[in-house]
Amino acid sequence: MESPMPLITEEIVELYRELSGHPGLSTASLGPDVTTQYGGKYCSLSTEWLQRDLARAENIRFCRQYLIFHDGASIVYSAPTGTCSEITGELLSQVSPSGALKAVLRKASNKEKKEKQFLEVWDQNRKVKSIDLTTLDKHGSVYDDDEFGCLAWSHSETHLLYVAEKKRPKAESFFERKELRVSDEDMEQPKKEYEPLKGEQFVYHEDWGETLSTCSVPVLCVLDIEGSSISVLEGIPDHLSPGQAFWCPDDTGVVFVGWWHEPFRLGLRHCTNRRSALFYVDLTGGSCELLSEDTKAVWSPRLSPDHCRIVYLENDAMGPHQQCSRLRMYDWYTEETSTVLDVVPRQVWGAFPGIYSVLPGLCWAADSRRIVLDTAQRSQQDVFVVDTVTGATTSLTAGAPQGCWSVLTIDRNILVASFSTPSCPPALKVAMLPEAGQEAQVRWVCLQEASPVPNISWGIRTLQPPPEQENPQYAGLDFDAILLRPSEGPAAQKPPLVVMPHGGPHSVFAAGWMLYPAALCRMGFAVLLVNYRGSLGFGQDSVASLPGNVGTQDVRDVQLCVERVLQEEPLDASRVALVGGSHGGFLACHLLGQFPDTYHACVVRNPVVNIASMVGTTDIPDWCLTETGLPYAPDALPDPAQWTEMLHKSPMRYVNQVRHHPCPHPRQQSHAEAVLIPQVRAPVLLLLGEDDRRVPPKQGLEYYHALKARGVPTRLLWYPGNSHALAGIEAEADGFMNIALWLSKHLWC
Repeated sequence: MESPMPLITEEIVELYRELSGHPGLSTASLGPDVTTQYGGKYCSLSTEWLQRDLARAENIRFCRQYLIFHDGASIVYSAPTGTCSEITGELLSQVSPSGALKAVLRKASNKEKKEKQFLEVWDQNRKVKSIDLTTLDKHGSVYDDDEFGCLAWSHSETHLLYVAEKKRPKAESFFERKELRVSDEDMEQPKKEYEPLKGEQFVYHEDWGETLSTCSVPVLCVLDIEGSSISVLEGIPDHLSPGQAFWCPDDTGVVFVGWWHEPFRLGLRHCTNRRSALFYVDLTGGSCELLSEDTKAVWSPRLSPDHCRIVYLENDAMGPHQQCSRLRMYDWYTEETSTVLDVVPRQVWGAFPGIYSVLPGLCWAADSRRIVLDTAQRSQQDVFVVDTVTGATTSLTAGAPQGCWSVLTIDRNILVASFSTPSCPPALKVAMLPEAGQEAQVRWVCLQEASPVPNISWGIRTLQPPPEQENPQYAGLDFDAILLRPSEGPAAQKPPLVVMPHGGPHSVFAAGWMLYPAALCRMGFAVLLVNYRGSLGFGQDSVASLPGNVGTQDVRDVQLCVERVLQEEPLDASRVALVGGSHGGFLACHLLGQFPDTYHACVVRNPVVNIASMVGTTDIPDWCLTETGLPYAPDALPDPAQWTEMLHKSPMRYVNQVRHHPCPHPRQQSHAEAVLIPQVRAPVLLLLGEDDRRVPPKQGLEYYHALKARGVPTRLLWYPGNSHALAGIEAEADGFMNIALWLSKHLWC
């Protein structure tokens, strides 16, 4: 039975408008316990959500409040209070340890429409402080990113700690003749404070790469709330970039992660392998002390409620950008470091799979012994509690529905999480963490339901590579795929198949809510999300198996999965398309060239097409060599053999190949006159971000020109102001519409 005709453009617009309106949870914070006159306890829960606003072409943030009644062991009653309200201009916010105060970093524009930053302090009734950081001019912009950024209260609740760009002296031309005017007050300052630097306005300043282009030299800053004064901390070595900071137990110093930026900065976003360590800077003496090993990569440090221990994640420096992490613990008073959880070589179902994500901002249980975290477990994401003394782990979602669980916070053993599936947007869940040894008895309560999207069925399947495709060094590895398909109506009979390998390559599709796959499935496509060998959540051996084998092992895994589902599911094998971004685009282009008879259309977003030409332009040149299987050193240039190997691993090599196609009338033409057809011939749509630092758009342009020159139907979309993720609301919406129309045109027509 043939599939029905595809939706028309207006119907696709309305479908996208509907599905893109589902909000996602970003943060949650719990207020202090309040005891009622009857002896019961309750607390407030404040949540922040993100939602696309297509009319304003921006992501909006809004908050919603809830009340949670509990008896210390279980949730007695919970309910929302009031309606949602948009949060305007908030970049960062943090509730004080007692819950009595809240700090907010806000951006706002003045009458001249110049953007400024304010640091505000609120109590339960009003705003008590508003500091104009821009006017004070002690530093540059405050960092609000996930890599460096922080907003930390001192334990005494008298100071705030944050990270900002170091103030850079003004620079002017050698030929500037304007007289410098200074006030009497300025004259009392050292000359360097007001005298511009001649001829320095075009000096290049390194930054931290993709999405961190404004981050060059971070500094730690402290606001004295009572005095409204700001100081920039001294004593941090010049070769370090500090971030993820918090106050030490007695407020006499600050603990932070320091990243080495010598000999030069590499891209940091999604790269947990950059050399870094945990440091302590003393506010009184200005000395800086190393707290962890200085040859590793560390991140996500978290201080226990009793202020005695710090847990943090540790990876090997360099190598794959994302790996299975160790959980380490530093004892503040004994100064001893221990390994709580080591790297997991192989994932065994039912056992702890390893850590593949950041720790929640608040992750400690009230006993200061256990922590709670979420992590990928093959093709889903689950929540675990870890005993930091014994290393014992227990799943808190083993008996819960299968999908994607994310911890938002835990405070006084009240656990708040988000849960979603490929067919259901995020819902808000709460639970009380049981006593030690009883964790498996946890009971989740749904605070905010999310209605499942109709007509989407999904499932996870596991595949084992055939013997000839086994990796000799890492034999016995398997991998997963998530298949979404229409569940009812004519579209469910024999739908076209859209194949999506993920990027990274060391990331994973968790079985959670994803806008594009859900919308394509609602359009009538089956969608196959492939977690090939090298994906996170399957153990460190899976991660380590891929470098040196990109373009072969990952490509064969995807092709094996496609062939298997076409054999076992009622899908239309004559209408199969590829959609992939970054390394997923790399795989899509490889599959077009290596298996041209399988695929009939392709869409790639910021794809890697030529590793050899990418190595000199990307913010992560180490990725190019590591994934090719070559050693990387900052002071070494690839030799001709290495350039050749990088090109050999790239999908660009297949564009120039042709296949002999015998003439249908052999009596009229000789074999020498057989028709030559391009190896890559399926129509290709490219979506490129103009500001992409990770996979610069020249990569996509290189592929576009090669296909155009060979007569392959090709279209290119260019998105100014967008980086690697193409996450701008306009680019995301326009990208989906063009993908949907491209697939409809070439699979249904």
